[in-house]
Amino acid sequence: MNSVRILVVEDEGAVGRDIRKTLTRYGYSVGDIARTGSEALEMVRRVDPDLVIMDIRLSGAMDGIEAAERIRSSYGKPIIYLTALADEDTIARASRTEPEGYLLKPYNERELQSAVEIAISRSRSREALVDREEQFMSTLRSMADGVIATDIVGNVTFMNPVAESVTGWKFTDARNKVLQEIFAISDGSGRKAPTF
Repeated sequence: MNSVRILVVEDEGAVGRDIRKTLTRYGYSVGDIARTGSEALEMVRRVDPDLVIMDIRLSGAMDGIEAAERIRSSYGKPIIYLTALADEDTIARASRTEPEGYLLKPYNERELQSAVEIAISRSRSREALVDREEQFMSTLRSMADGVIATDIVGNVTFMNPVAESVTGWKFTDARNKVLQEIFAISDGSGRKAPTF
């Protein structure tokens, strides 16, 4: 059985139940259906779904796009919009929330399943990348040698504690400064050596 938990946010009861039935048939776990943006926020907090399928037009003070913005910023959950709204303004506004997909009603069951699979795959890949980056940064921070990283134009993007000690700069102060401003090598006579 698929262990993916999906929250459906849909204010039309029959449509919500149909979406849940379709997703359940494909092996996903779908609990209660949120009918408003406020309910969606509370259910995301309580249930911790892997994915949210969001209608844009919801009853209540908060529409689906606003709810999606809050869910993304507070919980980082991937969103798929499933809506009848396809005008340019709505699509542009929805795009700013960086959804994983945008499907129009009436939906095709296979397209919904494909969108869910792709969204879950992309979300898991992002999570794995974040984990690898955190492990890499932890390794760099704990090295016994000083490590300073720069971007392509030579602005400091990282310093570990040893590099802070050697240069006398805190990373928070050195960030985005030119490397030569915070780290200068001198030759044996005390003159600054040519920089790279």
